[in-house]
Amino acid sequence: MLWNDKRYHTLNFDLRNRFDCKIIKLSVDGGFTCPNRDGTLGSSGCLFCSDAGSGEFAGSRALPIGEQLAQQIELLRNKWPDGKYIAYFQNFTNTYSTIEDLEEKYEEALSFPDVVGLAIATRPDCLDDDVLELLSRINKRTFLWIELGLQTIHEDTAQLIRRGYALDKFECAFNKLKSLGIKSVVHIILGLPEESRSGMLDSIGYVSRLKPYGVKLHLMHILNDSDLLDYYRESPFHLLSKDEYISLVVDSLELLNPQIVVHRITGDGARESLFAPRWSLDKRSVLNGIDMELKRKDSWQGKYSIG
Repeated sequence: MLWNDKRYHTLNFDLRNRFDCKIIKLSVDGGFTCPNRDGTLGSSGCLFCSDAGSGEFAGSRALPIGEQLAQQIELLRNKWPDGKYIAYFQNFTNTYSTIEDLEEKYEEALSFPDVVGLAIATRPDCLDDDVLELLSRINKRTFLWIELGLQTIHEDTAQLIRRGYALDKFECAFNKLKSLGIKSVVHIILGLPEESRSGMLDSIGYVSRLKPYGVKLHLMHILNDSDLLDYYRESPFHLLSKDEYISLVVDSLELLNPQIVVHRITGDGARESLFAPRWSLDKRSVLNGIDMELKRKDSWQGKYSIG
């Protein structure tokens, strides 16, 4: 099975089919914080999270949303002159504020020329009824997806990485979004400390059975300004090699329902902030390696689909 020239269901394929043009995702910083940082649940964030709240490539929070978008569009205009945009609220927890503040920032993004939708990254425990009502209204008039950082289904790992909520909280939020017709994108990290290969694939199978709109597969990488680096130095754990990661991603894709859109298939930090694994900086090589391994195995997303 092919999605254009790929053996997995890429976001680029999905968005081109929906909008009949190139769609570019622009990462913006809404100036939010997180209950895992402001003292509500904790003060240090998740173990792997950087000071930027996992948004190293987003715009500057010192600028209004519109100016962040304008700066990024200016850089990309020559490459994709006819493209349109999705504003991606990435840093920290982007539903963690007053309804008035959330609505103002979402609307500022949506009112920008050629922005055709929103992507909003958040936590499952930050989707109260009033937030869901706002998201439902927005969903009725534009293209919207909500990103949920599950990372793993295993409670011992979740406690280790200081995720701050139990699996049933994720399931509740996912089901509420689904009941409102709002698309969800689920994040999974491959290579978390002490997780076995079979344990990681169990998380993939769980997500496949849920059948969300999309999934993001992340490589467990260590940033210089994260607590994970301190943990690694005190309790060294196995970091996936490039070949191990490629093999694991291919196995994951084989388990994923083919209708699920793969929004990301690897992950890295900024060159200056990445401690390890440094091989992940050559993203093109990783992506090519995944394509080559799928072809070598004559395999594709969903070949052994669960769910």
